[in-house]
Amino acid sequence: MAKDLAARFPAARETLHAIDDVLGLSLSRLMFDGPEEELTATHNAQPAILAHSAAVFAVVAPHAGRHVVAAAGHSVGEYAAYVTAGALTPTDAAALVRRRGELMHQAGTERPGTMAAVLGLATADVEAACREASSNGSIAVAANLNAPDQTVVSGDPDAVARAGQACRARGAKRVIPLKVSGAFHSPLMAPAAHRLHGALEQAPFRDPAFPVIANATAEPVREAVQARRLLADQLTAPVRWVACMQQAARLAGGAGGVEGARFVELGPGKVLAGLVTRIVPNAQVVSLGTADEVTRFLEAA
Repeated sequence: MAKDLAARFPAARETLHAIDDVLGLSLSRLMFDGPEEELTATHNAQPAILAHSAAVFAVVAPHAGRHVVAAAGHSVGEYAAYVTAGALTPTDAAALVRRRGELMHQAGTERPGTMAAVLGLATADVEAACREASSNGSIAVAANLNAPDQTVVSGDPDAVARAGQACRARGAKRVIPLKVSGAFHSPLMAPAAHRLHGALEQAPFRDPAFPVIANATAEPVREAVQARRLLADQLTAPVRWVACMQQAARLAGGAGGVEGARFVELGPGKVLAGLVTRIVPNAQVVSLGTADEVTRFLEAA
């Protein structure tokens, strides 16, 4: 996707090359040609996702940027949200995200953890299963609250396995182990969060031009000092995605969404677009990841 985007849009290509320069590696070449096992490593995958989102925004911003009332991003995507709000440059965000990935991988090595997606069970039941499964210093928590019936559990492998069993007993349709290098968005990431806080304090943040809804609180952030703190907190806090999207709908004018308001997903894939339609009734959703999707968006703007 990114290769075609860079070939067809100079603004996307320039953004990707600028990120390559600041990172001191050809991330764009890795995005274009792989190998996949290297691209999916946490310290590469995170800046690659950020770079793709920033490249798309560089193309569409002149047509859509002035109409944005709020932004949000899922996990690493929160950094891309701050790019769209002008609080971070794409290069500064990429450097932070690269460091974030390194620290998360390090924390996962120091205390190995895992994650599992629970489908078809209410979040409250998943949280109860996690409390039941956590014992003797072994932790499982509800980490990604993605949809009313889709929650990701994170923590120590034994506790996550017990939580999965408890979720099945409560009626979960499926419990799917995830291929991750650590227990993200859980207390096991505390060492990474502490170290990341220092990097965030040194980063040249500006106050966002419009609110960015924080994963950790699902509340709008309007000041750089608050953004720094909540991005560090994000590593150990759950991603409150359902509440984030409900907050976005309120900022757009109503809890059920406003006629004419759109949720625009920037970056690879359409996962978030699918989640939004399950959270906000009658939401208008547009995914912009491929060059063709961006072209159609620009033609309709």
